[in-house]
Amino acid sequence: MRPDPALAAAFEATWPASQTIRCGGFLVGRGAGAGERVSSAVAVGPWTDADIDAACAQHAAWGQPPLFRVWGDDAALIGALRARGMRAHTPTMVMEAPMEALTDRALPPVTAFAIWPPLAIQRQIWAAGGITPARQVVFDSAPHPKAALLGRIRDRAAGAGFVAIHGPVAMIHAVEVLPAYRRQGLAGWMMRQAAFWARDHGATRIALAVAEANGPAQAVYAGLGFTAAGRYAYHAPDA
Repeated sequence: MRPDPALAAAFEATWPASQTIRCGGFLVGRGAGAGERVSSAVAVGPWTDADIDAACAQHAAWGQPPLFRVWGDDAALIGALRARGMRAHTPTMVMEAPMEALTDRALPPVTAFAIWPPLAIQRQIWAAGGITPARQVVFDSAPHPKAALLGRIRDRAAGAGFVAIHGPVAMIHAVEVLPAYRRQGLAGWMMRQAAFWARDHGATRIALAVAEANGPAQAVYAGLGFTAAGRYAYHAPDA
């Protein structure tokens, strides 16, 4: 299962690698320490076994391990990578919600904001959740329109996130709530703030990605009206 073309394009454009190189049917991302999504090769057209070799060689040239990000319906590529001893890990779901599902009620006062550039406290919240400065460079380099989400609860800045628009689609990334303030509804209000901001900036669709192992986050998003629009996993050689 993969997203439709507009959603797939927004998924890539709003979380860009520091550099990309085309290797036949693959686009290989240079992550520069910013995580697997931007350090992977993704199929962007017809590919051959030689293209897989070229993508692996490009990873090696950048000092990255071989890594492919594959949509769940691409049986041919999954089979070719398995034949090379690569196995899937970190299955991830792309979810989408109707914009009206998130903009049907007003936000409580001073609960969530969409601003740019991010405040120092937002960067601290991201870092506390493992979204390192190297990963934060990704959304610093993403094209506008974009915004940093700030969530507040009990007069405390407790959540941070990122939203950016490509075409009609707004993608939410890097949502983090400090542990002491989780399961109190803050992530939901941040999602709603992202939707209001996105609607005001011309987006008609809103989406995000969440690891399939993250059941609590999936439950929050499902409760807001998000449903599965695609699935992918990373494929790498067995350790």
